[in-house]
Order: sequence, then C-alpha cells, then structure tokens
Amino acid sequence: MVTPTPFVPVIDADGIATLVVPGEKSLNIVGTPAITALTAAIGALGGNGAVRVLVLRGSRDGNFIGGADIGEMAALAPETARTFITGLKDLCDALRHFQAPVIARLAGWRLGGGLEVAMACDLRIASSDTRLGMPEVRVGIPSVIHAALLPRLVGQSLASWMLLTGETIDAGRAFAHGLVHRVCAAGELDAAVMHTARELAALGPAVLRQQKALLAEWQRLPLDDAIERSVDAFAEAFATGEPQLHMGRFLNRRRP
Repeated sequence: MVTPTPFVPVIDADGIATLVVPGEKSLNIVGTPAITALTAAIGALGGNGAVRVLVLRGSRDGNFIGGADIGEMAALAPETARTFITGLKDLCDALRHFQAPVIARLAGWRLGGGLEVAMACDLRIASSDTRLGMPEVRVGIPSVIHAALLPRLVGQSLASWMLLTGETIDAGRAFAHGLVHRVCAAGELDAAVMHTARELAALGPAVLRQQKALLAEWQRLPLDDAIERSVDAFAEAFATGEPQLHMGRFLNRRRP
C-alpha cells in the first residue's frame, strides 16, 4: 500500500494559505493516496480562522493537477470504481465548500480530474501555455462528478463539444468562454496569482465567506428565493462589524 502524501500548507502573515500538490507521476498525475491526503489537508485548513485565501498549485514546473491516475483506474471494477470516484468527488467538494475563496494556479495540461478540481475552485488563473480538456470518453468512461460544472461555466454548446469529443482547448479559448478568469504569460503567473490573493486577503474575511456562500446558494435557488435570501445576508453582514469598519474608513478618507 502506498503511504499517503503529506500536504503541509504554508500560511503567510496575510492569511494566504498555499497548498502544493506534488504529483506522483509526470504531468502531476495523482492517485488515491494523494487525493485522500489533499482532501484531509483542505478539511483541516477549513477550520483555521486565520486563513483568508487558499491557493492551490502543483509542484512539477509549477503545474496544477494534470489528471487522475489512469494506471490506477485501469484496474478498477464497478465497486472499486465507485470508491475511487467518490474520493475525487470529496476532494472537489472540499474545495467548493471551503469557506474562504480558493484560487487555482493553472499551467500546462489540465485534464479530466485535474480540470474538475480546478472548476471546484472559485477563481482560476492560467498561464498562456495551459491546455484544458475532459478526455474521459477516449478511455472508455464518461466525465462525471464536477464535470457537471462545465455547462454552467462555458455554456451547453462548448461543454457538449468538450465532453463528447474529448478535445482540449487552449487558455485563450478557455478565457473567452469563462472557464478561466485570467490568462498571463508563464513568467507572470506567480505574480498574478499572489496579486489576486493579496487583494482578497485585504478584504473582510466575513464578507468574502458570505459572498462565496451566496454564490453557491444562487446556483441552487430560484431567482425570487435567491433575491430574498440576499436581503437576509445583507442584514447579517452588519452583525460582523465589517461594514462599520470599512465604511468608516471610506468616509474618513473623504473628509478634508
């Protein structure tokens, strides 16, 4: 049995936590041990009130998660397949439900499970060499679990093309369709990720958690219910003290 990979997050003075995914094979391909360990590390960080932003990145040439281990999947049977995919689902859910904003730093190839993990993050910043795809149909399995986010992010037309053909798209097309939020030159990727992380960390942690929760609720609720829920959230914000603090600072800057 392979010993699970330890994930030791680094949390800086601004509350920016960084988790590095050390790929077990080329292209940062990960299997069950790494998936299990990463899910546990994210769960532990979720209980740390000092964390304002989480950055998820890969270690191989700065890459993210390339995809799930086909070598492991090739040996699966129906029941073990259910266990394997549930583990990957739990990892994606840990990111999607993480209280603070999560930034995915993307470079190189992001395929299948690697793209699903990225889509479960709140913000995706990619280098211009990034290629993204869901090629599962080419190896005899459907794209599942958080591939369900793809039509919501890029629209039904492009999602159908990617999922049925298994073709990849480049970073420019991904940006044009909303799959990534920003594209920059490879040499500028780290600076772009940290700039965004610091901007988020400078905001009130309570309001960011509120906004992330509202975004998730808006996906589930009918429009009228989502609007009504927003009224409650607005009122609840004033119990945190953050509106008074930040509005007070804004007003003080305007005074001569």
